[in-house]
Amino acid sequence: MKTVILAGGLGTRLLPLTKNTPKPMLPLGKKPILEHLIDWNKKNGVKSIILCVSHLRKTIENYFGDGKRFGVSIEYAISNKPLATAGQLKTAEEFIDNTFVCMYGDSIFDFNLRNMIKQHKVKRAFVTMGLNEYKTNLPYGVIDISKTGKVLRWNEKPEIKVNVNMGCYVMEPKVLNLIPKNKPYGMDDVIKQAMANKKLVSSFITKKGFTDIGNKESYEKAYQEHTQKLENN
Repeated sequence: MKTVILAGGLGTRLLPLTKNTPKPMLPLGKKPILEHLIDWNKKNGVKSIILCVSHLRKTIENYFGDGKRFGVSIEYAISNKPLATAGQLKTAEEFIDNTFVCMYGDSIFDFNLRNMIKQHKVKRAFVTMGLNEYKTNLPYGVIDISKTGKVLRWNEKPEIKVNVNMGCYVMEPKVLNLIPKNKPYGMDDVIKQAMANKKLVSSFITKKGFTDIGNKESYEKAYQEHTQKLENN
């Protein structure tokens, strides 16, 4: 089993932090985000890593090398321009010949990846998407009405519960046939195309174990939570 980590994004929402540092290399405690991801993969039995790199890639390559120092094997898929999520994944095609894991390099995961892989194989899925149960409260009173406009219910600041994409997938190699080469292409387009082709896109839902690091606010929150976790331990 191999894991492809997409680590080539520009990280524009985290500027100026990412001016000279690629987003996956931002520190979380004493380690960069990317090292946490590699450690998590190793913990779940995946020791063969493909890093899809582009922006400031030498920073990543110089730090991780061939991966031996971290107890894994690392190979690099290189692009010279931004290709979005699926476009980046396409650059790793030559390294993939079997079921693989794909994940975004700007999140922290702490759920059971072994179970996700096992479920994917049992269901014989084409793609299994990692989903996180997300809850939030709407800041408004929500009014239910009938077809005639009669007010039926007033729900004040109701809780909304949805499943959100974590950016962690288990995939079959043929998914790469759905991605154009050397062209920016989103993972959402790939998933929609797979479903349109009647391929089984399954889900693995977790209520915890996911931290998104998309902007400065979420990065600061993740850093604080990680520091607090270390202190509690």
